[in-house]
Amino acid sequence: MTNRERDEVSGTETTGHEWDGLKELDTPLPRWWLFIFYATIVAAIIYWVLMPAWPIGNGYTKGILGWSDRANVAADVQGLRSARAPMFERLATATSTDIAGDPELQQFARAAGASVFGDYCATCHGAGGAGAPGFPVLADDVWIWGGAMSDIERTLQVGIRSDHPDTRMSLMPAFGSGILSAQQIGDVTEYVISISAANNRLEANTIAAGRGAAVYQEQCGVCHGATGAGDRTLGAPSLVDDVWLYGGSRAEIRRQIELGRGGVMPAWGERFDAGTLRALAYYVHDLGGGEADAPPPAPAAAPVEPSQTTPAPLR
Repeated sequence: MTNRERDEVSGTETTGHEWDGLKELDTPLPRWWLFIFYATIVAAIIYWVLMPAWPIGNGYTKGILGWSDRANVAADVQGLRSARAPMFERLATATSTDIAGDPELQQFARAAGASVFGDYCATCHGAGGAGAPGFPVLADDVWIWGGAMSDIERTLQVGIRSDHPDTRMSLMPAFGSGILSAQQIGDVTEYVISISAANNRLEANTIAAGRGAAVYQEQCGVCHGATGAGDRTLGAPSLVDDVWLYGGSRAEIRRQIELGRGGVMPAWGERFDAGTLRALAYYVHDLGGGEADAPPPAPAAAPVEPSQTTPAPLR
């Protein structure tokens, strides 16, 4: 081996590389660094043997320990479901009154419902039920099919215009497809604005609204009512407020009359168990404007014997 040049200042051998008069020193690595480096190699080999590591075709080496993050997560999820099962069972048979009177069940229903809503509903209805064009706001007190918890749960169960045999079904005709003329659609638009709270900002054309009144009664009143109050049994929204599913501008109101737009909500009854469905219904009911369920009918009075109401004859 040839002797290499040594640096006069440090006494370290050079590598023989030189750039612009600068010579590279062959400084050895510290021993502590080398020991750590060798330890990482040993640790890697041990890891390859114990844990899943190397891809092989369509699979991978399982390792001696048989570790699986997928199996561990599945076990954790199953454990969580088992821990929550008693509360979901209680929730499945609880009424809105029962939940309201049980702080523990109420807290559980709200938390479970919020989790399900975030996973499955917020994509369309927005975080916190804020809504979006074509997707109703769930945080107000305006309901198309009813705002009682039983109504909300029923809507969740069967969906709206879904493939469920008992789905909520409403269908507004596209009046622009030859049912009404362009002028008639414009007149009905002005009439709808005139009977709604939107008139305060849009100021309906009273002459056109007068012409549209007769068209409205003939074509729209059967569903939305003579006064535009709506009909929840038909899923026909109220037209007297200033809440609009697709937008409350004059152009959007007219566009809705022309196209008869209507969205689809999946039926969640076959995807969720009874407890989860009720938790979701409670959360939506609790968001803002949920209504009270109708009280159950009073039990029929027991029959009274005639002798209890008819005086005994005098003898």
